[in-house]
Amino acid sequence: MKKRKTTNRRHDAGKGRPKAARNAPAIREWIYGRHAVLAALRNPQRQSGRLVATTEAAARLQADFATTAPEIMTRAQIDALLPESAVHQGLALDAPAPSNIALEDVLSNTAETAVIVVLDQVTDPHNVGAVLRSAAAFAAVAVVVQDRTAPPSSGALAKAASGALDVVPLVRVTNLARALEQIGKADFWRIGFDGDAETTLADAPLDGRVALVLGAEGSGLRRLSLQNCDHIARIQTQGTLTTLNVSNAAAIALYETVRRNDSGT
Repeated sequence: MKKRKTTNRRHDAGKGRPKAARNAPAIREWIYGRHAVLAALRNPQRQSGRLVATTEAAARLQADFATTAPEIMTRAQIDALLPESAVHQGLALDAPAPSNIALEDVLSNTAETAVIVVLDQVTDPHNVGAVLRSAAAFAAVAVVVQDRTAPPSSGALAKAASGALDVVPLVRVTNLARALEQIGKADFWRIGFDGDAETTLADAPLDGRVALVLGAEGSGLRRLSLQNCDHIARIQTQGTLTTLNVSNAAAIALYETVRRNDSGT
């Protein structure tokens, strides 16, 4: 791995006891959609509760979980349990969100080519879910969000993640700037994204451990987030529209990071 020009970085990330806050009581809320529900049922860390399904969905469920017997309901009855316009595909599960994993635990168990996605004030559950799905596709070790600005880990987010919520840890932190400091001390390149950056993603250092730091559309990264990045880059576009949805930008950045690490360039 290339020598990094950084200073005052300690190699003690992960030492000490994990914060007790991660053991706070889980919030129970319905998750819905076939992929989200099946992933939750497969996750040993989930404490599954009431499972409801239409007759057709229950028959399909038996192929994956022969011993699981959901409560049979009509589609209209399931609609009444869920938010308006929820696309549930005839399947819904009442279960607590996965327990929050401490950032220290993630950083202490990462390989030399690990990648993390950090989201700064991305509040739309569909965007966070889509980022989780891309993170799962490219084997990211975690998606980090600020707890007070992030959507709950259920409902629309779980549906958009299409099962990835039970595959990639969604790490909730109190202070994002402090989390970025921790990530840097664990020898991650912290690459922030800004549409006005001079450096393109193609020229950014993506070798070894990489944290991709993305902000919400419009507002972008906050000042402290930018200050806690090692490099600021932009994704070069060629069409008339020069900006990307944050989930699309995350997918492109993840692909390029994994490609570069796999090829050794």
